Amino acid sequence: MNTDLLRLTQWLSPAFPVSGYAYSHGLETAMAEGRVRNGAEVARWVRAVIERGAGPLDAWAIRHVIGGGDPEEVAATLRARAGCAERWQEMRDQGAAFCATTNAMGEPPLADLPLPVALGLRARGMAAETVVLLYLQAFAAQMVSAATRFLPLGQAEAQTLLRDLHPFLMTTAARDDPLPPGSAAMVAELDAMAHETLQPRIFRT
Repeated sequence: MNTDLLRLTQWLSPAFPVSGYAYSHGLETAMAEGRVRNGAEVARWVRAVIERGAGPLDAWAIRHVIGGGDPEEVAATLRARAGCAERWQEMRDQGAAFCATTNAMGEPPLADLPLPVALGLRARGMAAETVVLLYLQAFAAQMVSAATRFLPLGQAEAQTLLRDLHPFLMTTAARDDPLPPGSAAMVAELDAMAHETLQPRIFRT
């Protein structure tokens, strides 16, 4: 047994310094406007992002890079397909932090890349479906964590919500689609666009 799974779970842990806690992926807008008010509504919002929003595009990027795709081309595709500037900022800033930290840990040097691309490069040689599945779980957990801090959503309810999303995470991770056209979770993209001018706000996106 090698240490690949341990490395992967370390990289995707909330403790890994990419500041994932600072991003809501636009969910803060929906909560602030009263359209997402409880655990059931959080679950529907997160599921839409995982199944039809950024989830499939990020999954494609990770798979493509692990499979030998050109990371610069994949990064350019992600930038072009990002639904809004805040979505690109989220990928770019977390990716830059991921590259800087793993570089400092002695991994082969990486220039700043969006997070799915940087992760795909670091994870070359690992099973793509496992990498994608754990990435999607970390992404979903980031959004659920934002909801836990904004709403009256208890820790047990939040963890139950995340557990109940597992089948949808697995379905998205198992898909081996060609390049998705972009996000079809339009409300989430509009929320991310509106977040730029939301005041007051807790999260960066």
